[in-house]
Amino acid sequence: MAETGPMTIRELIEGVGAGQIRIPAFQRDFVWEPHRIALFIDSIYKGYPFGSLLFWRASELLKHERQLGPYELPPLREDYPIDYVLDGQQRVTSMFASFQTGLPRPPADEWTDIYFDYQVETDPQDSSFFALKGDEATPDRFFPISVLFDSAGYRQATERVDQAFLAHIDDLQSRIKEAQIPVEVLRTDDRAKVAIVFERINHQGVPLDTLQLLTAWTWSEDFDLQHRFEDLREALEDHGFAGVGEDTSLVLRCCAGILTGQPTADHLISLNGSEVRDRFDEVENGIKGAIDFLRTQLGVETLRNMPYPAMLIPLSVYFAIPGTEQLTVPAQSRRTLERWFWRSCFSERYSGQTNRVARSDVAEMVKLRSEEETTLGEFTVPVNLREFFLDTAFRLGSARSAAFVLLLASREPRSFISGNRVDLAAVLQAYNKHEFHHMYPRALLRDDGVPTANINCLANMCILSRTDNNKIKRKRPSEYKALMPTGDDLDPILAGAVTSETLFTDDFDAFREERAGMLAAIAEALVA
Repeated sequence: MAETGPMTIRELIEGVGAGQIRIPAFQRDFVWEPHRIALFIDSIYKGYPFGSLLFWRASELLKHERQLGPYELPPLREDYPIDYVLDGQQRVTSMFASFQTGLPRPPADEWTDIYFDYQVETDPQDSSFFALKGDEATPDRFFPISVLFDSAGYRQATERVDQAFLAHIDDLQSRIKEAQIPVEVLRTDDRAKVAIVFERINHQGVPLDTLQLLTAWTWSEDFDLQHRFEDLREALEDHGFAGVGEDTSLVLRCCAGILTGQPTADHLISLNGSEVRDRFDEVENGIKGAIDFLRTQLGVETLRNMPYPAMLIPLSVYFAIPGTEQLTVPAQSRRTLERWFWRSCFSERYSGQTNRVARSDVAEMVKLRSEEETTLGEFTVPVNLREFFLDTAFRLGSARSAAFVLLLASREPRSFISGNRVDLAAVLQAYNKHEFHHMYPRALLRDDGVPTANINCLANMCILSRTDNNKIKRKRPSEYKALMPTGDDLDPILAGAVTSETLFTDDFDAFREERAGMLAAIAEALVA
């Protein structure tokens, strides 16, 4: 539980010097600029509130720690408790570095000393403290605050101050020495609780970096989790899936699903560090195996092609086996996985309550891998698939459009002009507006007064290169048909685009209705 009590700056300095107050590795770097440190010291001097510090009193040292700004943390004295800073690292570092006298001052390029301007009248708003270097800190005006807790240094510094200002300097020393720093101490050995607290009190609104937290708790001389994640990211980049490696949250959720059966990263915190180290090959195999399956069996070339990236979590669980062998997927299991994938896409099951559905799918993936009876994919597709293609506007980045593109890719689309197969890997990896165009040109339909919603619906979109599109631009389908191959060479183009000769009747409504039905029939077959 948390305990609350004040601490003086001297007590804080002594705590750091004794190795008691420490910075865990999951804290971020010290980032305060010198002027902000000066402003913080001014707040202490004027008695302004600046928030409490939060320490986590741990029962043992972490394997990995961060230094305190420019200072290496001293070893812990045996008779002191261990207090890790959960909130207030910037303030703790600023106070220690500004006032401590027991350690050598850091080099000028690592720290700028703070000085008190004793000749200006104290103003409620303007700061009386400044970060100065070299000749800027003239002793006839600026007093070094680094000597306030050093009796000998304080006497020497005051000898250079005009007698008229000594009372002002003494008042400064008194205020700083008597300042009370509010401190809360969290006493717990429950690391999951520490992670939650750290996330919630982070006043800058930056999400908890669970990877850094885990790195600290799983670290050993021959295992660094962040390095392993970086290696994994590079490996995924070679397959066009750098986006997965860059999405730390997604990778951690995959890791959690594999190691704990739960699709949320906070469950990783409760694991023993050795368990994460010993089973990390399962994580790598699971994510790589899932991506390989997505690429080879479902035509997913990048994370952007995934309608719902969270679907990677249960799929990674299926492929998560130890060792260096690849999992052989039986034909029936492959069909089950594909059916689950398409059903998840068209049912929009992962659009809400993601953790709940992922947790259920993770459990069923484990059964499928063990060849046990499973209900994986045994959920309904409540969406009217015909309306799905009629009423949905094509928009890059939307889940529905991504599912639609993957469906089109499964039909082996061809160039409208040459009849050659489209390089799907290039199209899907680029995944930009230049690869997708209207079958009935947008400008033409606008001139005819067709509503925008109908113009941009999925049923009017296809995979079409910019070069082909420029050739058919503003032409009616009956006109651009003359640019296309004829006879038997036309059939595979129409089949690849999921349309028929109705395209060339110049009846947009009839074409749109028929094509929506054709697309729905393919989707129904995929989810059946």
